[in-house]
Amino acid sequence: MTQLPGLLDTEAIRKDFPILDRQIHDGKKVVYLDNAATSQKPRQVLDALNAYYERHNANVHRGVHVLAEEATALYEGARDKVAAFINAPSRDEVIFTKNASESLNLVANMLGWADEPYRVDRETEIVITEMEHHSNIVPWQLLSQRTGAKLKWFGITDDGRLDLSNIEEVITEQTKIVSFTLVSNIMGTVNPVETIIRRAQEVGALVCIDASQAAPHMVLDVQALQADFVAFTGHKMCGPTGIGVLWGRQELLEDLPPFLGGGEMIETVSMHSSTYAPAPHKFEAGTPPIAQAVGLGAAVDYLTSIGMDNIAVHEHAITEYAVKRLLEVPDLRIIGPSTAEDRGATISFTLGDIHPHDVGQVLDEQGIAVRVGHHCARPVCLRYGIPATTRASFYLYSTPAEVDALVEGLEHVRNFFG
Repeated sequence: MTQLPGLLDTEAIRKDFPILDRQIHDGKKVVYLDNAATSQKPRQVLDALNAYYERHNANVHRGVHVLAEEATALYEGARDKVAAFINAPSRDEVIFTKNASESLNLVANMLGWADEPYRVDRETEIVITEMEHHSNIVPWQLLSQRTGAKLKWFGITDDGRLDLSNIEEVITEQTKIVSFTLVSNIMGTVNPVETIIRRAQEVGALVCIDASQAAPHMVLDVQALQADFVAFTGHKMCGPTGIGVLWGRQELLEDLPPFLGGGEMIETVSMHSSTYAPAPHKFEAGTPPIAQAVGLGAAVDYLTSIGMDNIAVHEHAITEYAVKRLLEVPDLRIIGPSTAEDRGATISFTLGDIHPHDVGQVLDEQGIAVRVGHHCARPVCLRYGIPATTRASFYLYSTPAEVDALVEGLEHVRNFFG
């Protein structure tokens, strides 16, 4: 058995994840390497969801009966946990959404409807990057089309890094918002946050960070980041689907208009006009994802008990080993950084002229779960002239043995296709 420095006690951790014991395809134990798409859920999260529905299920905030008060305490308690997890200055800066996509759309729409000095219009510019997930491209395209603002972006170098050589030409005095991913969901690239934010601050632009691939894997400190908005999702960090987070600076949330209207987000309503509740409720119209928030709170507890620093060290060791082993496979090309430095636990690759869909199907027959396609990052595939990639992504329960299984599986793929 391969031993690597810094690994977590994966034998103990894996016992918390029932699905990792599942056998498929005639008794093959599942090798789950699709964590960038969604993570698996520990028993602690599953138990929290069951306990909520079995003992506390009610709508939140306005009820005076016991169940409503318990549900409200659990829901708002989850907000407290998330605020502490990301080191938010105030719990009121944490907005619950249904996913990171909704969080990013919320920011785009707030800026499209805002008054000065935040309004995005035909005199302003929006800056993104070529390596973004579609969820951090399409909302800004829609805003640009609706307002007439100019959409600009940073390109990607041959080795999968952002090309910031023209940063002063891309981010200018006309730039209103710079929105970019902290960690690429397709290449695993960890981007130079400080450099980009420093330039944005020089011209007075707001900064929005997509931390969907960062929050599950490393310490996420919104105060240290010095961004204005940070978005991430629960289902990639051991939480349930249907729950996302948008963190925003308090003064911005106070000044910016709501995106969705309805119950909960109001202060007073008449037939002529309405006034709005303070943040975060101002941005949480309707019945919120109550059970999902409770599950996310349990996931935060679980990750915190292990330690995000420890998780980051474990994943770096696994990723370093995986890069080394994958580069031993003939005809394999890693798309993006080919070292473990400044990269997350996600590796995309091509294998000769074998289509990634075929690679994924043959691996699945061996019980190995990877992701194939353009991973909602088609501009990256266009940049490198490839139709798609195979993506392996790791997490706190990933082991060197699973990396070995992947490499052996790829040899089987090569043999299968001659």
